[in-house]
Amino acid sequence: MSWLDREAALHKLGVKAQTLYAYVSRGQISVQTHPDDPRASLYSELDIDRLVKRRRRGRSRSDIAAAAIAWGDPVMETKLTTIRNGRLIYRGVDAVKLAEHATVEDIAARLWQCAPLRPVDASDISVAGETGKERAFNYLAYMAANQDTPIAHEDEIAKRGASLLIGFSDAVSGETGRGLFHQRLARYWQLDPNGTDLLRRTLVLVSDHELNPSSFAARVTASTGASLAACVLSGFATLTGPRHGEASARALAYLKQQLRGPSATRDSSPAANVRDIPAIGHALYPKGDPRAKAKLKWTKPDPRLKRAIVEAERAGDDRANIDMALAALCLKLNLPDDAPFLIFAAGRMIGWIAHAIEQAQSGKVIRPRAKYLTD
Repeated sequence: MSWLDREAALHKLGVKAQTLYAYVSRGQISVQTHPDDPRASLYSELDIDRLVKRRRRGRSRSDIAAAAIAWGDPVMETKLTTIRNGRLIYRGVDAVKLAEHATVEDIAARLWQCAPLRPVDASDISVAGETGKERAFNYLAYMAANQDTPIAHEDEIAKRGASLLIGFSDAVSGETGRGLFHQRLARYWQLDPNGTDLLRRTLVLVSDHELNPSSFAARVTASTGASLAACVLSGFATLTGPRHGEASARALAYLKQQLRGPSATRDSSPAANVRDIPAIGHALYPKGDPRAKAKLKWTKPDPRLKRAIVEAERAGDDRANIDMALAALCLKLNLPDDAPFLIFAAGRMIGWIAHAIEQAQSGKVIRPRAKYLTD
C-alpha cells in the first residue's frame, strides 16, 4: 500500500488541512506515523483515490447505494462493534485487550447488554450427523423450526442466548458437556490448559466484526420478526461460504501444503489445491489485522510454521489476517480440519445473537431497493 505525506495528500484531495483531518476522524482515510518523523503522519493513497473518484462521479442515491454494498459507506447504525484506527472495538473496549482475560460469557453479556450469563441445563435435544458441522446445522435447524417466539428482551435474552450456546457446543461435540463455553469445546478437542486458554482468546476475538456477511444475514432475518434460533441459523448458513467462514480452512490447507514441502504430493481436495495465497490482508485493516497479530503472538508458532506464514505474507505483499492466525492455532494444537470453521462459528454465535437483538429492538424491517438494469 502507498502512503502520502500531508502536503501530497492535500494536493491530491484539493482540500484544506481541516477537511483532511475530518476524513481521518470519520475513518475514511487511514493514517500512520511517518517512519522518519514521529511528529508527522502518512495518509493512505488508496483511500484518497477512492474519495477523489467518488467526488468526481457525484453522489446520487444510486451511486451511494453502489458504494455501500461492498466495503463502502456505512448502511446502518449499531452500538455493538466498530473498527477504529486499526482496532476492533466491542462497545467501546478494544477486543484484543478483552481477549486477554474475558470469557465468551463475558463478551455475550457486554454485547447483548444483559445480566451475566448463568449456567443453564444441558441441551436435551439429540441431533444426528457424522461431523460437528453437520450436527450443529441440524441442531440450529431443529431449533429454528420449533422456536416461534419473538426475540426476548432483558432477562430472557441471557437465558435464551445461553441455551443456544450450550446446545450448539453439545451438538458440535456430540455429547453433553459441562463448564464454560470454551471449556466444553476444549474438552471435545482434548486440549491441555494452555490450549484451552488459547481457544478462549480466539473465541473472544472472533465474536463479532461489525457488519460482516453472516451478521448482516442474521439482522435481515431478525428484522422480519423471526425467532432468535432462526437468526442464528441464517448467520451459520452464510458463514459456510468459502469467502467467509471457510477462509480459515483454505489457510489451513495452504499452511499444511507449505509445511509438507514442494516435493510433497498435493492433496486432491479442492481446499488443499490453493491457487493463490489465502488469508493475507484485510480491507478494513490497511496496517494489519490486530486480531491476527495478537493471536500469533499468543500462539507462538514453531520456526517452520512461522517461516511459512512470513513467506505467505511476502508472496501476498500484505500481512496475515485472522483466518491465517486461526489456521496456525489449529496446527499448533493439532486440531482436525473442520476445527477452524467450528471455532469461528462458535465465537461468532455471540455476534449473531447481538445483531439479532439490536435489529429486533429497532423495530425496522431491512428491505433495500434494487437498481433494475435492462439488457
